[in-house]
Amino acid sequence: MSTIKVDFDLCESNALCEAMAPEVFELDDDDYLLVKADETTPETEGDVRRAVAACPRAAISLEG
Repeated sequence: MSTIKVDFDLCESNALCEAMAPEVFELDDDDYLLVKADETTPETEGDVRRAVAACPRAAISLEG
């Protein structure tokens, strides 16, 4: 498992992460990114890694 970190100062809430890992990332009604899990699971690890790689502002990272 890895810890999911989001730099909200960099995040543009463009929803690429939500599209790749909807079980972990969600935009609320005000287009603010919500992180639904603090850590990856074996089931979400691959999707979250793809979301990290796709983030245009490099606002998402994994630790551990």
